[in-house]
Amino acid sequence: MTIIVFGSINIDLVAKTPRLPLPGETIIGSNFFTAGGGKGANQAVAASRLGASTHMIGRVGNDNFAEELLTNLRFYGLNTDNILIDKNTHSGIAIIAVEESGQNNIIVIPGANNHIGDADLERLKKLLPGATSLLLQLEIPLEVVQRAAFLACEAGVRVILDPAPARSDLQIDLYPLIDIITPNEVEASQLVGFAVYDTETAILAAQQLQQRGVKNVIVKLGDRGVVAVTADRTLFVPAFAVEAIDTVAAGDAFNGGLAAALDGGMSLSEAVVWGAAAGALCATKMGAQVAMCDRATFDAFLQSEGRGNKE
Repeated sequence: MTIIVFGSINIDLVAKTPRLPLPGETIIGSNFFTAGGGKGANQAVAASRLGASTHMIGRVGNDNFAEELLTNLRFYGLNTDNILIDKNTHSGIAIIAVEESGQNNIIVIPGANNHIGDADLERLKKLLPGATSLLLQLEIPLEVVQRAAFLACEAGVRVILDPAPARSDLQIDLYPLIDIITPNEVEASQLVGFAVYDTETAILAAQQLQQRGVKNVIVKLGDRGVVAVTADRTLFVPAFAVEAIDTVAAGDAFNGGLAAALDGGMSLSEAVVWGAAAGALCATKMGAQVAMCDRATFDAFLQSEGRGNKE
């Protein structure tokens, strides 16, 4: 069984500074590093680290970052045979300035991610037989996301959409193709047009998304937990109590954990707990892909918590 992640791959260029510069100002930074990023790649690493056989479909550019990105993904156990090196553009880049307080400014230049199209969909079509889930996000062209979801539906493969970055213009005929959608509060608010800030509003948002055709809705409420609404039940999973120091990729870790659990034959309620645990553990470390935990650490954490679901 295989999880397919179809989405973005970025190189993060991170500068640490005492404070963020004012417009037109030059300041001296304290540290610089590069790291693998992109919501698609992050989710793929999260699933792979938890033991799921995971294929990544996406693009990198014709630059020195390409091999670094591919080597990094292979290091985390991912199959990268279906990642195309696009000779006509550069790799996706995120330029990030982080001040000591944790506040940041980010500039994303999509590069190769914006070129994902027909050739990538053909590679997806060949991989779908035998797959359990297709994970999608919104850092690649929206029309390609929709076509990928349609292909997965035709093949009988579960479609899990992380509607991030937040946007309100999803086409209405995309919703019936989605088996599980996983917005956070901001993304859910954008989708439904009203503020989502607690369990009650999360349930209302989930019900509205179901009316548009989504089968299952999971709303992530940060340190307040997770609400999951299916056709016949509503679940609430409290957040795991951890000391969070960096929540940047926690949502990606959630989706990777969710997909890995479903790939292993678990119920949706069990998978939501896995997602919540994976997100919590990711938040205890700095970075994105480097913060995704391995299966042994994950199992030990769940055993120490010994907690089920609240319905």
